[in-house]
Parts: sequence; structure tokens; C-alpha cells
Amino acid sequence: MDVHVGLRIRLRRQTMKLSQEQLAESLGISFQQVQKYENGSNRVSASRLYDVAKSLATPISYFFDGLSEPAAGLAEPESEFVYDFFSTPDGMAIASTFPRIKSPRARKRIIELMRELAEEDDSH
Repeated sequence: MDVHVGLRIRLRRQTMKLSQEQLAESLGISFQQVQKYENGSNRVSASRLYDVAKSLATPISYFFDGLSEPAAGLAEPESEFVYDFFSTPDGMAIASTFPRIKSPRARKRIIELMRELAEEDDSH
């Protein structure tokens, strides 16, 4: 849960093109604390999450998007892959850049290229 919320904080911050320092300043904390929130090593309290949501101009529910309902049990194994992917600089770059590509045809071509490159790597 803490890792998921942290990744969502990072994704929103990067989408808004804010540095960790800028977010930290708006929250009145150190950038190291923002780093700890983003990597999930420190839990974000409810009051701090409210402040983060205000600073990032997003509803609090945004930070929980993609989680299963508590009654549904633990996260799916695929979600661990997603967390690992978003915790890398390349994953974050792809996640923040891809939605800015408006052409459906271009998006499809990029996905096809990525699949082809992955298949080439698998065969070597």
C-alpha cells in the first residue's frame, strides 16, 4: 500500500513537472522525506496525504487508483511488476511521456516496436 501510494505521488509530481524539492517546499518538509514517501519506505499519514493532494492539485482518491478493494484480497502478482516498472527512471519516463502522444496510430506503432525489441531480446 505504501509503495503504491508513493508511486502515485511520484507519477503525479512528475506529470506536473515538479521536482522533489519543489513538492517538499510546498509541504514544508525536506526533499529526502518526499523521496522516502515516493519509494514507500515512509508511510504517508492521512493529514500529509491531504496536503500532498492539495499541492499536486488532485483528489485523494487518485493515490489509491489501481488498488483492489480490501475485501478482494491481496494485490495481483502482475501489480508487483507494475510497481517495479514505475520505480525505475525509464518506467516513469515512458509513463509520463506516452500519454502526451495524441495519435492512436503513433501509440500503436510505439507499442509494436517495443514488443518487437522485447522479442529480439528474448531470442538472444
